[in-house]
Amino acid sequence: MGADQHNDWRASVASTLEWWRDAGVDCEIDDAPRDWLARMPSPDKSPAVVQDAPVEAPKLPDTLAEFVAWRVGPSAPESGWPGQALGVQGDAASGLMIVADMPDREDDGAGVLLSGSAGRLFDRMLAAIGRDRALTYLTALAVKRPPAGRVTTDAGQKLEALIRHHIALAAPKRILALGNAASRAITGMDVADARGSLRVVSHDGGTSEVVASFHPRFLLERPAAKADAWKDLRLLIGGFE
Repeated sequence: MGADQHNDWRASVASTLEWWRDAGVDCEIDDAPRDWLARMPSPDKSPAVVQDAPVEAPKLPDTLAEFVAWRVGPSAPESGWPGQALGVQGDAASGLMIVADMPDREDDGAGVLLSGSAGRLFDRMLAAIGRDRALTYLTALAVKRPPAGRVTTDAGQKLEALIRHHIALAAPKRILALGNAASRAITGMDVADARGSLRVVSHDGGTSEVVASFHPRFLLERPAAKADAWKDLRLLIGGFE
């Protein structure tokens, strides 16, 4: 009957979900259609909402070394997810922090963030601005890859709070946010809206300048975007020293 027609449907579904996430669709609504233009009920007709007692957030480590160790430990939000926790790479003293969204499928086996074809492109991007992994500080919003590559809203909010704490402890001069998830967590905007200029974010350690750009995996799917990514890299490194 010809060549083997067997396909790994799980890998195909995960790849499709990953593509939609990179395109900015990263949450579910519901299965039933709804009228998004329908008038909302007035406040006096809305049912009373019972507020749960606020849950006190756990105290996070207040030194960078302790926090980095905590992020890959049993108390981290991703501790129950399958796979290997991938911590930071590089040197925080470099002043350049790079934030991705999560490990790719290849990264778990390699034991490092941004391996495989996306990692090779990433290394070329760094070389183009005179850097390498040792001269940056690489981390991700999630230290593990969630099932099907999707982060729930609740988990996403926790991870965003953690990356902001991480930035405050590392106090980088500049940050490169790779992809929509990282850009939203740090700047509050999608890549399409945030890129093109330096954004300033404030934290307990002062301020850091942020450049939002495309994730290497997106550039592999959309090579035409590499020209814009190169502009982002020049903006990132311009006047850095």
